[in-house]
Amino acid sequence: MRAKTKRSIPKLGLPTVFVLCFLFFLAGFFGSTLLSQDVPNVRPGMKMLEIEQEEQNGLMPHGETGEASLHSIPFQVLSWQPRALFFPNFATAEQCQNIIEIAKLRLKPSTLALRKGETAESTKGTRTSSGTFISAYEDKSGTLDFIEEKIARVTMIPKTHGEMCKKMLLVSRSSDKGWGGIRAFNVLRYEIGQKYDSHYDAFNPAEYGPQKSQRMASFLLYLSDVEEGGETMFPFENGSKITWSYDYKKCIGLKVKPRRGDGLLFYSLFPNGTIDRTSLHGSCPVIRGQKWVATKWIRDQEQED
Repeated sequence: MRAKTKRSIPKLGLPTVFVLCFLFFLAGFFGSTLLSQDVPNVRPGMKMLEIEQEEQNGLMPHGETGEASLHSIPFQVLSWQPRALFFPNFATAEQCQNIIEIAKLRLKPSTLALRKGETAESTKGTRTSSGTFISAYEDKSGTLDFIEEKIARVTMIPKTHGEMCKKMLLVSRSSDKGWGGIRAFNVLRYEIGQKYDSHYDAFNPAEYGPQKSQRMASFLLYLSDVEEGGETMFPFENGSKITWSYDYKKCIGLKVKPRRGDGLLFYSLFPNGTIDRTSLHGSCPVIRGQKWVATKWIRDQEQED
């Protein structure tokens, strides 16, 4: 019998071991890559589900008077004295034109609330625009109702606080009519040279007598572009130039240029109910073009229909 001979196993050097390990690593890497192309990618799908779930979780349970959706309405703080906010593209061009079409056949010279001792003759030239009052009920397009709801959202003041005006209303299903109060926008047209001198929207009881409620805020929706002039001005912005000798016909201070569809909100009262003197404002004379604006006055108390 032949004796079994032992085979000698060649010894591998360190460099050879390193090369082999590297080759095994590459084979495993490329192999897993090829296999992964045939297998559904589970993790990214799970991540997307997590993101969607997070977005859904961003909505809070709401109350009976709340809403089940998020709203994004851009704005810019123009001033803290007075508190004034600018809302770009608050309404569309079509919505603005709808309001103008309703108003333009009903315009009359604008009037003033007179202080003690004032007369229509003594205040002549203070406010030279033409205007009319239009309620959401009279707008079959639904534009004013939509705008009124949107104003309520940005102010967080219910639309039932909108100022009322006296209008001839249908009081029954018959043809009988009567005077009644209805929430309305004051739609104004300023032609070349027309303006409104500086004034307060709030009524000082010492000058106008006791007030059942007070104008706490005003929202102006610009319905047209103006080529030149027609800015809404705040001459006492930041408390500057407050003096009894101020010329109320001057067009100075913070000025907001009218642009179709833009909105301007400012507050006439402080949170404690007193009048903010820096809320004095006016409309500069129109130099070129025509200015259309819809104003919504907001009261500090709910207004009864």
